[in-house]
Amino acid sequence: MITSGEPASSTAAGAAIQLLYFARVAELTGRRAERYALPGGGPVTGSDLLAQLGQRYPELAGASRLRLAVNQTHAKPGVLIHAGDEVAVFEPVTGG
Repeated sequence: MITSGEPASSTAAGAAIQLLYFARVAELTGRRAERYALPGGGPVTGSDLLAQLGQRYPELAGASRLRLAVNQTHAKPGVLIHAGDEVAVFEPVTGG
């Protein structure tokens, strides 16, 4: 299923990413994965994507603590995310 902040007709064809949610993020969203249509066809920065997800899932209000991996590589908030990318969303892991 493709989800978006825009109607499907206004989103560029194929301008979607695959989102993967892990651990607590999966619990809060109620999903482990989804296809997400990039508003305006993308690209979008990692921080903008986290803000959009925070609006879509209010449970993720503390989006600043979330981390991203784009195409299986840890990414900083300024990374550009393009259509076709795989983006993992997770909380930081701490050791003890």
